[in-house]
Amino acid sequence: MAITPNDLKTGLTIEYNNAIWRVLEFQHVKPGKGSAFVRSKLKNLRTGAVNEITFSNTSEKLVPAEILTQKATYLYAEGDQHVFMNVETYDQFALNEENIKDALKFMLEGMEVSVTTFGNEVLGVEVPKVVTLEVTETQPAIKGATANGGGKPATMETGLVIQVPDFINAGDKLVINTDDNGTYKSRA
Repeated sequence: MAITPNDLKTGLTIEYNNAIWRVLEFQHVKPGKGSAFVRSKLKNLRTGAVNEITFSNTSEKLVPAEILTQKATYLYAEGDQHVFMNVETYDQFALNEENIKDALKFMLEGMEVSVTTFGNEVLGVEVPKVVTLEVTETQPAIKGATANGGGKPATMETGLVIQVPDFINAGDKLVINTDDNGTYKSRA
């Protein structure tokens, strides 16, 4: 069933120009002169790129994309393949490291994630909004340091390096915000 640019809604996924897009924003524009058009901000689900696309022909046919999201548990890594198990069917499947590299810096074995697919193609893996990771390496804590200090880099158990307050030590478990590419939130 085809739709037109007038049918765009935030969160809708469409196939357009040989890519799969999620609508982030849209605006119907009716200028005083000329015909109406739809201005949109779309995210390419294959590349992660965000583009602004203007649909000047509001009767143009667009195809909604059937995107499936399934819950899966991250089991283990084997070379550059990472094995997951569907939590409902217990089916196991492997994903290439290149396809999930952004999520890997937050993932531990046994963690539940959301896997987004289009047909047989995996579009991405979403980790929880916050994760708890252990600090494996950082400079020693500075006596009397406060949370308002300048901070220092810390390497987490997944290899992720983030800025943390000066009072954090190796072995501390930290709550990390995954939305903004990994920032310190608090001690666990």
